[in-house]
Amino acid sequence: MSSKTLAMKLIAVLESATLVSLVGCGGNTNQLPPPSQPMAITVTPSSATVQTGGVQQFTATVSPSGANQAVTWSLAGTGCTGASCGTIDATGKYTTPASVPNPPTVTVRATSVADPAKAAIAAVNIMAAVNNSIPTISALSPRATAAGGPAFTLAVGGVNFGSSSVVRWNGIDRPTAFVNSGGVTAQIPAADVAATGTAAITVFNPGGGSSNSVPFSIGVGPASVAVAADPSGKFGKFVYVANANSENVSMYTINTTTGVLTSIGEVGAGEYPASVVVDPSGKFAYVVNANSNNVSMYTIDPITGALTSTGTIAAGTSPASVAVDRSGKFAYVANSDSFNVSMYTIDATTGVLTSIGETGAGDYPESVAVDPSGKFAYVANFGDHLAGIPGSVSTYRINANGSLTSTGTIAEPYEGTASMAVHPSGKFAYVARARFSFTISTYTIDATTGALTSTGRIDGANGGTTSVAVHPSGKFAYMTNADISPGVFAGGFSNTISMYTIDSTTGALTFTGTIAAETLPKSVTVDPSGKFAYVANNFSNSISMYTIDAATGALTLIGTIGM
Repeated sequence: MSSKTLAMKLIAVLESATLVSLVGCGGNTNQLPPPSQPMAITVTPSSATVQTGGVQQFTATVSPSGANQAVTWSLAGTGCTGASCGTIDATGKYTTPASVPNPPTVTVRATSVADPAKAAIAAVNIMAAVNNSIPTISALSPRATAAGGPAFTLAVGGVNFGSSSVVRWNGIDRPTAFVNSGGVTAQIPAADVAATGTAAITVFNPGGGSSNSVPFSIGVGPASVAVAADPSGKFGKFVYVANANSENVSMYTINTTTGVLTSIGEVGAGEYPASVVVDPSGKFAYVVNANSNNVSMYTIDPITGALTSTGTIAAGTSPASVAVDRSGKFAYVANSDSFNVSMYTIDATTGVLTSIGETGAGDYPESVAVDPSGKFAYVANFGDHLAGIPGSVSTYRINANGSLTSTGTIAEPYEGTASMAVHPSGKFAYVARARFSFTISTYTIDATTGALTSTGRIDGANGGTTSVAVHPSGKFAYMTNADISPGVFAGGFSNTISMYTIDSTTGALTFTGTIAAETLPKSVTVDPSGKFAYVANNFSNSISMYTIDAATGALTLIGTIGM
């Protein structure tokens, strides 16, 4: 076939195809493609328990997103027909019947208008209306877990629970067991905690209503943050964060110009790491593990900042806080549930701890601090609200061998004493409460005996102060404000950092304002240069980074790094 003949045939084919195209399109070459056809439908919630005469809103989602979203709603039940199954309107609002069908289950169906073969259902369990009280949640256990964890049992404490109470996870019923009027348990599947986030927990009483909503955190759960200094001790080089839920420690390098953190990975810790500290030389790090009752020990790579485990050593029951004295010779751990303090010596070459015993503290010690001279130690004791025992501060003298000798106890007026810091001059101490009174106590320190003398109290955050840090210059103080029982107690300044100036003569604090953090900030630290501050946000699973104004102490947010 000649090239000319081939060209003529090709032109004829193209003209024919163009004609067919124009005829098929009505001559309109700008017609849009038809919408995507429905592939699947999802009904939310997929199950619900509703009393007779009650209402439940259902929603339908048609995928892919470009598909026609229109659906028709219908009802069916093996124990009912027509109105005896209830009614459902065009928006998916379902109203249950006046009496309970037998069996008491009704199926709600959403059917695609575009493709009636595509449909999805939800199951409704109908219960007889009862006159129940509205429940109130006061506690969750656990209240957080790592993402990707297994199924677990959630214990919910509160009041006005009944045998028909149902725990709801983001509005969806979960299998619930009644314990007593003050507690229920629910079975939470692994799929509910597959990804980092926050779930809303409520309890529904048929005939009564729904409880307050309490958040449940899913993620690593950063609980404590510490900075490792460079060899000069003047600048921060690395940052370490103890993650309570994921049972590890996140490691970061610090940009000394901007303060921005860069992740260098994670290293394993024990069960529920609650506090991390770095020794003054920047060579060693220690983490207390509240559920495994021990201390994880690490060496710090001076170039990369990577932690290498050197083992663990036993502590008391539920260790909550760890501190190292300024010489780097001794370490102390406050053990919350054994009401004592573990004492250790530190090997200067390896950083390994050696126990030198325990000494008593008050009720539920939560925080331990050492004064800059290395002569005195202090422990903040939470107290016992149920027993009516207020918080307190235990004071100690540090002996030449690192052991502690008690020198007394200072009573606090309320329970909830949770955090303590000593001024860099060694002249002042600050004690904050996370519960009940939300006040901050200020003290002077006797340079000879270490005794504390109260100089007053100021109002703290309405949500409770969870951590205190003093600027290396001694001019400023910072406190994390977090509602430690979110959804239960209101917090006027919750999820912020309070900023204070410090009077160099009296140690008195003057409030200068707050700056936003993320959800449940639990720990704050300032780098040795005094240029940057870092905050561990427990429920939002993040670290907030700030610059510090050298003249005013004001914080400015650099940014937030997720975990």
